[in-house]
Amino acid sequence: MFTKNKDRPLYVISVVAEMLGVHPQTLRLYEREGFIAPTRSNKQRMYSDDDIDELSFILNLTKNLGVNKAGLEIILPMRRRMQAFQDEMEQFMVCLEDEYKKELQERLKRVLREVK
Repeated sequence: MFTKNKDRPLYVISVVAEMLGVHPQTLRLYEREGFIAPTRSNKQRMYSDDDIDELSFILNLTKNLGVNKAGLEIILPMRRRMQAFQDEMEQFMVCLEDEYKKELQERLKRVLREVK
């Protein structure tokens, strides 16, 4: 069964520019400024779904909320740090759940031994 990988490059710059309603030069500028980092395949920029989500976020900030370059330089790293923290917390919760399950299994084994 095919599962979609959001990190996998899927789109060339012209397609992404059309999808987002911007000129390809805008995307090149965002890359030059370090706001996005599409992968490259044979010197061609390739954008993933995650890249497009990030670009949509950037465009919303700049077009709809009036955020300038200096604002983006603050907001984007903060957003990435928050996402990394959230990912870490999710992993931590999985570990806690696993430990809790192990503890419950051990308790159950003890109870069953005591019942015999």
